[in-house]
Formats: sequence, structure tokens, C-alpha cells
Amino acid sequence: MRSVMFLLLVAMGSMAGAGKAYAQGMTDACGDSAGSNWGTDQAVFGRVSLQGYEGAKLPKITVTLLDRNRNEQRFTIDRNGYYCFRGADGSGGTIIIDVEGREVERRSLGSSTNSLRQHRQDFELYASGPQQKTGTISAKFVYKRDEANTTLFDNAVAADQKKETGAAIKLLRELLGNDPRDYVAWARLGSIYFEANDMAAAEKAYTESIRFKPDFSYAMMNLGRIYMAKNNIDGAITFLLRATQLEPSSPRGFQLLGEAYLIAKKGTLGVEALNEAIRLDPVGMADSHLLMAALYDRAGAKSYAAREYKIFLEKKPEHADKKKFEKYIKENPPEPSN
Repeated sequence: MRSVMFLLLVAMGSMAGAGKAYAQGMTDACGDSAGSNWGTDQAVFGRVSLQGYEGAKLPKITVTLLDRNRNEQRFTIDRNGYYCFRGADGSGGTIIIDVEGREVERRSLGSSTNSLRQHRQDFELYASGPQQKTGTISAKFVYKRDEANTTLFDNAVAADQKKETGAAIKLLRELLGNDPRDYVAWARLGSIYFEANDMAAAEKAYTESIRFKPDFSYAMMNLGRIYMAKNNIDGAITFLLRATQLEPSSPRGFQLLGEAYLIAKKGTLGVEALNEAIRLDPVGMADSHLLMAALYDRAGAKSYAAREYKIFLEKKPEHADKKKFEKYIKENPPEPSN
């Protein structure tokens, strides 16, 4: 195993950091040919992470790209959650998620940060209850409000659920004008900005939330996600590490931390964090096996990569890339588990 860890370090040293992670994301969403062409293709792509659908019939989930000229393109996802609009310039457009014809999420696309007009947008979709905003706030974080501010907060939540973003923001701003120490309201405001792809405003809101509640792991985790999107990986690790220390039972926190470590070329720490995510939620965090398989494959430890693919398929037997993974496993007999 020590030699494998050495290979991991070599592999991480050879990675081009966030650029290759971005390319891998496009490959996963748009197919094998995208890996080499990601630097020349226009695309709007990403993944809808499906939480709580294991063992249940998957409803029809449609991703719609509405471009700046109001032209529509649609993509129906399967259980892997990936979508891709190849050749599409999403600048100024909108991504809409529908479940059985009912809109559950809408996000505006700004101007791309690169001249190639590539946009990546990831979403989280939950099988029961309303769409949860970039994570779940623990019940231990409850802020006491007076009657007037309670009404403002409830009305803001209702407006947000109706996708009345402007009204929700206005109500929360009014509440925070009355009580600027309401860290839960700041976090809710940050989540609304996050879903609207206004990362600068989201960062400010989450930062204010933590200023008034320094142990608020929910806001820390989402700041980590924002920093990853901004390619500030060191900053992301700082917040995600602190979030997992405060919430050691959060599988999503450890998965995000593992991803950040991999981008930072810290393979050993990345594997440790991803394994913890899997331990906490073996099925829900099954995709962590794919991240580790890709890492082992780059390191040349193909038998270890095959083992991760094998375990993944045991948990997700209907995955769209099942045949590809099975071929890899056949060609590279898995290393036995310890």
C-alpha cells in the first residue's frame, strides 16, 4: 500500500490542478471525446446530484437551457445525473430543472470567465420535500426572532420556493436591517444568491453569517464550494476542513473536502476524506469511488482503480457507464480489499 501512496503523490504532481478537474467534469458529462477537446468546445454542462432516489423509480428529470435569445434545448437525465449541451453558448442564459413537468430549480448563467464560453452548473436534487439549498441546516442552529421578523423570514422562504428571487431577497434584506445578527437569515440569503449564480454576493452573505456564528458549519461548507468555483482551493480546504471538524457526521462535507484535496494535488488526504464520506453514507456518496478510481488510474495503480469501479457498480448497478467500467475491471483484475 505504501507504494500505491507514492504513486498517488506522483499522479497528483502530474495533474494540471483545477484545469484538469474541469476537463474531467466535461468528459463525464459530455462523453469521452470531450477530455481532449474541452479547451476548444463551447458547452453548457454539469451534474444533477440525486439524493434519496436509491431503490426508487426515477421520475422524468429534464434540464432545459434557455439561451439569451429565448431558444430552448432540453436534456433528460438518467441516474448518473450528467447533462451536456455541446456547442451551446450559455452566456446570459438560464438553466431550468423540471421533475415530471414541475419546475424545481432555476439558475441564471452569467458571462463565462473564459473566452471559450464554457459553463458548468451543478445542482442537488432531493427525492422528498422541497429543493434544499446547497446543503441542510442542522436543527441545532435555530435563531430566535420576534413576531415581525419571523413573518418576514417565513414570507422570504415562501417567495424563494416560488422562485420569486427578487421578493425573497428584499424580504431578507428588510429582516437583516431589523436584526443584522440573524446568521440563519444571512445564510438563507447566501443560498439564494448562490442559486442565482451571484457568487460575490453569496460569499459576502455567508461571510456575514459566520461573523455572527463562528461555528456555523453550514455556511462554512458553502463558502468552501464558492472558493472551489473560484479556484481558490486553499481557501476552500480551510473552510471545508473546519466544517467537517464541526460536523463530523456530514458525508457531503467530507466528499467536498476530498475533491478539494485532489485538486490541490494532495492525493492521500483526498482518499482519506472520500473514504470517510463513503463510510458515513455508502450509497449516497458512491460517486466518491469514481473520484478515487480516476486518481488510482492516473497513478498507474489500475488494480486499485478497478476495485473502486467494482465497489461502485455493486452500489449503482444501473449506472450509464456500467459497460465501460466492467471492461476496465475485466482488463485490470481488482486489488483485493484489505
